[in-house]
Amino acid sequence: MQITWKWMAPWLLVLVLPACVTINIYFPAAAAEKAADRIIDDVWQLKEKAASSTPAEEKDK
Repeated sequence: MQITWKWMAPWLLVLVLPACVTINIYFPAAAAEKAADRIIDDVWQLKEKAASSTPAEEKDK
């Protein structure tokens, strides 16, 4: 039995068209910038704590 394009094309469209759907999520720019600033501040604080604790540990040895 041969499958023809006449019968296969609709099924192909049913399977392919939903795959083309894109979901866009928009974040408020101000909130994203504020969150990024908070993360950067946290990282800098961790680096400062690590840098300040290293010399103290060397003095104890």
